[in-house]
Amino acid sequence: MAVRGCFLSIRLQTQKFSDLEEKLCSPSQLHPKPEVSSLVFGKYFTDHMLEIGWNANKGWEKPVISPLHDLQIHPGAKVLHYAIELFEGMKAYRGDDGRLRLFRPDRNMIRMLNTAKRVSLPEFDMEEMIKCIKRLIQIDRDWIPHSNTSSLYIRPTFIATDPSLGVAATNSALLYVVLCPVGPYFTSGFKPISLLADPQYVRSWPGGCGSSKMGANYAPTIYIQKQAEKQGHQQVLWLYGDDHQLTEVGTMNIFIFMLNKKGERELVTPPLDGLILPGVTRLSLLELAREWKEFHVTERNITMAEIVEAHAENRLLEVFGAGTACVVCPVANISYQNRDYKMPAVESPLSQRFFKTMSDIHYGRLQHKWAVDIE
Repeated sequence: MAVRGCFLSIRLQTQKFSDLEEKLCSPSQLHPKPEVSSLVFGKYFTDHMLEIGWNANKGWEKPVISPLHDLQIHPGAKVLHYAIELFEGMKAYRGDDGRLRLFRPDRNMIRMLNTAKRVSLPEFDMEEMIKCIKRLIQIDRDWIPHSNTSSLYIRPTFIATDPSLGVAATNSALLYVVLCPVGPYFTSGFKPISLLADPQYVRSWPGGCGSSKMGANYAPTIYIQKQAEKQGHQQVLWLYGDDHQLTEVGTMNIFIFMLNKKGERELVTPPLDGLILPGVTRLSLLELAREWKEFHVTERNITMAEIVEAHAENRLLEVFGAGTACVVCPVANISYQNRDYKMPAVESPLSQRFFKTMSDIHYGRLQHKWAVDIE
């Protein structure tokens, strides 16, 4: 069944493609929905997926929504050998008013296009892509949890399927989207975590692809994450350079709330200089903080030496991570050079305020331009 009004228009040789095609599950193919209490990140998938194929000679194929299925790709596909791929992480929410919303999907599409350029995958029309994602969510809307601690995780993925060995741009690709109902990223809830900060491990470097959202950035971090867990920590605080600059915390952007040397409150986060991912949550927290105008907001390099000094002088107020999966995650302790630096207890933490404000936007309790209606 064709659905009028949901085109994927591609700026490629002035070509535009036909309407989205839907091949929906039969009643016997539908899967039971998991209990909200059993939801963990990325374990359950909805009934349908979106796929759009691309070929260098013919351009983009028509978008298709069909029952979730395994992919069939050649064993020589470039994605398997040279990691020519990327992905995004987005969420849809069922509001307290029953309405379905996305959160700033345009920012995810912009980042996805930037990453596609970095790995020589073709360009797509982000506005039309958002329309097709909305339609997929509408079809599987019953999978969105009726809970204000849960959501529907959206994973757009773009892979090179060219069946040829050789480090070169691909001649064929597949853009697809799958959906997962998810509970809180951390099963312990909004509780502070402990970090391992070991300068011998580096996540990204100048001129690299640390600012792109691709799987090649994540696979090498898993071993270090396991080392942190063996030492009793939940996440890794990634450092860079001889001066041990803070970059990211786990898969999140990092924020430091402190008193500067003038005694003024200051929210600090590393700049978008190529080392860190331009997180959508990161951007949102910065914009909220600047709207509040209650403290200084600074994007600058910050080193562990500055953290240690601020800790010793009781100027360190809070440290927290931010990202789509967890939204905001406070930090309780940083282990650095054989010493633990415990964060102070705060009566009204900024991280909690950010978390509440973002949640109010997600679930429709606070009307905001960042919340995009799906229906």
